[in-house]
Amino acid sequence: MSTANYLSSWGLWPKSLRARLFLILVLGLAVAYSLSFSVLYVERYMSAKAVMLGTLESDVATSIAVLDRLPADQRADLTDPLSRGNYRFVLGPGQPGVPDRSLRGEEIADTIGEAIGHRLPIKMEAVPGAVERLQAHLTLTDGTPLTIDITPKPIMPLAAWLPIVFILQMLIIGTLSWLAVRQASRPLAELAAAADALDPVKKGPALDERGPTEVAHAARAFNAMKDRIADYLEERVQILAAISHDLQTPITRMRLRADLADDSPEKHKLLHDLGELEQLVQDGIAYSRSSRGNGEKFSRIDLASFIESICYDYQDTGKAVSISGAVSGTATTKPHALRRVLSNFIDNALKFGGSAELVVERENGGEITISVLDRGPGIPSDQIEAAMQPFYRLEHSRNRETGGSGLGLAIAQQLGSALGGGIRLQNRDGGGLAAEITIRQYGENCKR
Repeated sequence: MSTANYLSSWGLWPKSLRARLFLILVLGLAVAYSLSFSVLYVERYMSAKAVMLGTLESDVATSIAVLDRLPADQRADLTDPLSRGNYRFVLGPGQPGVPDRSLRGEEIADTIGEAIGHRLPIKMEAVPGAVERLQAHLTLTDGTPLTIDITPKPIMPLAAWLPIVFILQMLIIGTLSWLAVRQASRPLAELAAAADALDPVKKGPALDERGPTEVAHAARAFNAMKDRIADYLEERVQILAAISHDLQTPITRMRLRADLADDSPEKHKLLHDLGELEQLVQDGIAYSRSSRGNGEKFSRIDLASFIESICYDYQDTGKAVSISGAVSGTATTKPHALRRVLSNFIDNALKFGGSAELVVERENGGEITISVLDRGPGIPSDQIEAAMQPFYRLEHSRNRETGGSGLGLAIAQQLGSALGGGIRLQNRDGGGLAAEITIRQYGENCKR
């Protein structure tokens, strides 16, 4: 498993590409700056150590040799002149200390030992106190103890303003990184949004083709793809409309010939087949017209009277259609398109459920939802989206003999888009189907 997948499994890795790129850039820069400060600190430490050890190696050997060769009564006069800023010579055992086994003590002892050719044994001790002090104990050739009191130079501290500069740099770099990542990922987000909203049937704005070369190329490719899909769908609809229109004439001639034929079982079967063929042709023409928005203009209607008239038309023919809820007031819509959508819903409800129930509601946002409910077998959840496609039939879930042409819901979806809203199918609790259409344009005086 990769690091990214591992972090994602624990919820530590962001999901968006923008956040991931920003996190990678900021963490990478933070690590780089931390390494820079670490290198600076180590360099100062090594420089201070090199200066101290170099001084010990060059001066201590000469000083010890001078003190070793002088008479004992003259050594005290030279201890101070031979001392330096970070060490001094003391005749005698020095101050009480504890054995020192630190790395710095070993380095100092090795440096002094190499300087004097390891002629005299050296013992290192640490003197307790607030300031770090080390003592190198030697014994001169005449048996006189000599102590080198060493105060190691502290590493030069970092300036107090360096952390502030570091924080300001990280803030500036973080801001610039966020702007750069946003600039780089915004075209991808726009492309994804355009792909989600892609509807070749509707004439929408083209994707902006300005920007960097790669972005402009992707936008041009997307717009070209959208145009090709729209042309393909338009060509398919034109072919369907042409075939459906041309079939009307031979179907009419065949019906006339069948009507003139002698009465027989074969005549009734032929007329039945011609009726189904004629209905299929009419559905094809209706679908081709609905794909172009039906050419109908928006007008204001009294919504309650409109719904009641549809319901009464079905009741007059003995169909079980009822209204359970209504919204009073006016609505701005395309009446013929809305009637066709509701008629398709009601016909399906009657065909597969035996009855239809209309419910009209106004949502909190002001939209009007008209639902047609039935208690039929419903539609399998995994086929609801496919049921909206042209010529898709649900023989397995509905009725094998009355599956229809498969264009009813497709026509309803096309007309729903032309109305500025949309349709939705969902199964009801306890069985049945709810077919809903949402009207996004409504009168200001609509009320419950």
